Amino acid sequence: MEQQTGSDADVIIVGAGPTGLLLAGDLARAGVSCQVLERRGEESNLTRAFAVHARTLEILDARGVGDDLAATGAQVGGLRLFGRLEIDLSRLTTRYPYVLVTPQYNTERVLAARAQQLGVEIVSNADVVGLHQDADGVEVDIRGNDGDRSARRAAYVVGADGVGSTVRKAMNLSFPGKSAVQSVILADVRLRTQPAEVLTVDAAGDGFAFLAPFGDGWYRVIAWNRRRQLPDTSPVDLDEIQHIVKSVLGTDYGMHEARWMSRFHSDERQVTSYRQGRVLLAGDAAHVHSPAGGQGMNTGMQDAANLGWKLAAAVHGRGPEALLDSYQSERHPVGRAVLRGSGLLLRLALARSWASRLLRTLLKGTAGRLGLVQPQAAAAVSGIAISYPAAAGEHRLVGHRAPDLPLVQSGQGPRRLYEALRPGKFVLLSHHRLPGLPEFWRDRVISVTVEDTVPANAVLVRPDGYVAWASNEADPRALEVGVHEALAHWDGNHQGSQERY
Repeated sequence: MEQQTGSDADVIIVGAGPTGLLLAGDLARAGVSCQVLERRGEESNLTRAFAVHARTLEILDARGVGDDLAATGAQVGGLRLFGRLEIDLSRLTTRYPYVLVTPQYNTERVLAARAQQLGVEIVSNADVVGLHQDADGVEVDIRGNDGDRSARRAAYVVGADGVGSTVRKAMNLSFPGKSAVQSVILADVRLRTQPAEVLTVDAAGDGFAFLAPFGDGWYRVIAWNRRRQLPDTSPVDLDEIQHIVKSVLGTDYGMHEARWMSRFHSDERQVTSYRQGRVLLAGDAAHVHSPAGGQGMNTGMQDAANLGWKLAAAVHGRGPEALLDSYQSERHPVGRAVLRGSGLLLRLALARSWASRLLRTLLKGTAGRLGLVQPQAAAAVSGIAISYPAAAGEHRLVGHRAPDLPLVQSGQGPRRLYEALRPGKFVLLSHHRLPGLPEFWRDRVISVTVEDTVPANAVLVRPDGYVAWASNEADPRALEVGVHEALAHWDGNHQGSQERY
């Protein structure tokens, strides 16, 4: 049965995971009508992702929900890899100097509540089976759980529908890469003995084991045995998990119950282009990599933060076409770097060759003690080190993450930068409040005075928390002209603007 509907939106997002939900909330906050189509009929309490890193928590803080999510799990201030290699997160210059261990469904609940409060329509039991785009928009074909077919149309569609993305396949976009590891076991278990470390991870002989608490009495275990490589469909039993964990860690900590067990393989793949016309990809639909480092969900949510304000500008008819293209130029290199970094960690953990095992031994015995991986490793793993390329001649701050600086309070105004970012607008930081902005910018820019000294007299921060422009100019009038030109580049072609890309 084919049924046409008139349920149109500015943007349709396929997939109600963390990436899709964060993007939907951002679009709705910007006044963009948005629908999320989700194949599942109900929330699942089973999940693969469980780590939320510092940069992602900052992004959530800029949306007013960072502390809400942080309260749901265990906060781990350091990572110990392979016994002695330590990465200290506690010294990161951030409000969240740790990795948060919490089930993915907690992240989805927080983001779904935010999206719905902002007016997003989340449609469950909506299995997207195809799409077609033309010069004016995209039509999405949907099959309900009763088998009925329907269609919805939007100006843009974003595929946030995971590694098996229907959106990506419908656009015939290649997903080059390879399988990184086979027969990895995931399970949620109960333990009789609590491990000494919050995160317990090591590799020994032919095995690898990882344990992390969810904070509700359940532990996530990841286990792998080189000598037992089975298809994903092969059953898993608790005895197999206990054997691997005990062989690697010396004990299974009294593992005695499992609510969920699964065997899977991990790929390393990345689509060549994150955008094809009016269709864009984000999260695992665009890139997938090994679970080492817990980067997958975080990278997807950071994709969404980068894309949201740019897509909103496109829907509202502001900004050059190249602004939307900058999603590809900024996020594709980040996805590639995460793929390579997580792949290296995986190969060290599952080292088989004598050279890889030697490198792992050296890291365990030398780098961890001498601090050779600090603080760069902490900044890289946490996402704090991520930056975007700047054009030649631009200020050295451009493209870098803006730290959460304290602000000079004005009445009930924001006390720090990430509070000022919550409306989803550009934020102009200066040591002394500038006289004013042209009328056409006032609805899209918040001007605040910063308390701490920053290495510039004025800094314009993008809605995603990265520096768009900065200047050491002392003359207030020259600063106003610079701000106007920067905003014209990033958020619309107004008088005096020129193409940035």
